[in-house]
Amino acid sequence: MARNNPPATGRATDQTNRKARDYNVGLPARQAAVNLLSNVLTDRMPLDDALINSRAAREMANLAERDRGLARAITSTTLRRLGQIDAVLDQFLDKKPPKRSGPLREILRAATCQLLFLDTPAHAAIDLAVTQCKQDRNARHFGKLANAVLRRVSEQGPEIVASQEPGRINTPGWLWKRWVTAYGEETARRVGQAHVHGATLDLTVKKDPERWAEKLNGIVLDTGTVRLTQSGQIGNLEGFSNGDWWVQDAGAALPVRLFGDVRGKTIADLCAAPGGKSAQLAFAGAHVTAVDISDRRLERVRENMDRLGLQVETVSADAARWKPNEKFDAVLLDAPCTGTGTIRRHPDIARLKSAKDLEELTKLQTRLLGNAVTLLRPGGTLVYCTCSLEKEEGEAQIAGLLKCVSNAHVESVDPKEVGGHNSWVTDEGFLRTLPYDLEPRVGELTGIDGFFAARIRF
Repeated sequence: MARNNPPATGRATDQTNRKARDYNVGLPARQAAVNLLSNVLTDRMPLDDALINSRAAREMANLAERDRGLARAITSTTLRRLGQIDAVLDQFLDKKPPKRSGPLREILRAATCQLLFLDTPAHAAIDLAVTQCKQDRNARHFGKLANAVLRRVSEQGPEIVASQEPGRINTPGWLWKRWVTAYGEETARRVGQAHVHGATLDLTVKKDPERWAEKLNGIVLDTGTVRLTQSGQIGNLEGFSNGDWWVQDAGAALPVRLFGDVRGKTIADLCAAPGGKSAQLAFAGAHVTAVDISDRRLERVRENMDRLGLQVETVSADAARWKPNEKFDAVLLDAPCTGTGTIRRHPDIARLKSAKDLEELTKLQTRLLGNAVTLLRPGGTLVYCTCSLEKEEGEAQIAGLLKCVSNAHVESVDPKEVGGHNSWVTDEGFLRTLPYDLEPRVGELTGIDGFFAARIRF
């Protein structure tokens, strides 16, 4: 007669139960990450929107802060490294997963990200991925496949990654070709490499940046922005509730500098939300009218101004058609664009935007510029900017404007206005920052949003 095995007891039982608890804790965060990836890569939803209004957002609301951070890290790193991740997976998949495999592809991508880029123990990343497959009615048939593929990723993936060129392989082909044409291959590669590392948290402070840098464990850039070396929940940082500063990338803070002294001037900020530039202008003493087509985004502007204690008039209107009764001393047009200068901060942009988007947005920018000119008093100043690397959204727009408006001329940017960075001023006198800029000066705290800005006098 076969002898019955006694039930497991003692230390072995404790270890088994602890392992089960750890997996149960880790599973919801990973499931939220997979759902976020599906929102972006399958449903074509911007990541910021998915984090606010999606099934994944509702899942994350019930997670501890640490687990929410893990879900975001898996999601953002997978998007940043998607080219590398897919190249590794393609080595071990005979063919792409069938359409009726549910979230299998995103489960494999998220697990590969954890194995190769987030230092997750192999047993945890693989076992949890297999569990995710088993819990989905479409993916459950592929649990054994996921296990086999991810074990090979764990064993052979690091060697494959070591042979890859991240700046190239993580950049979608259509963008790579454009950047090589516009800037050269070496610059394109450096731009792509900057996107891999992500963005820092930058603050525009009302006064005494050195003091705030010390308080918040940061540094002061030569442009005046405070860059944090560590960051947690923004709302929990000292000075947030009192309105002593607002979040604004160092690149985004530059265009307002081109107006010079704005005290007492009337300035229209077109396409103003979320309001960082309006805040700069209002704090510097301008009378600001913030215009945006979205009531929801304008509400965010008003909330930000209330927290900051700044007075800004808000107008809900289409900035391409808006015709106020009074003219303005100056107009800021931060035009809607592809946002390719902000991929280090918004990695989903590289996966969501297309050449068709660029074509449609350039038409909108031309209409916005045409109306912006009509809002100025004689002798007024227009600052046009976009957070795009595409020259059709920057240099070409200004060239078109100058052909159509005879009394318009470019007033060149002085490097002193932008922290003394001569390389940021083009031969035409425009401002042009690239995502890898600031590298020589601030060590590991590198990068800046890619911005174009031009100052036009009339």
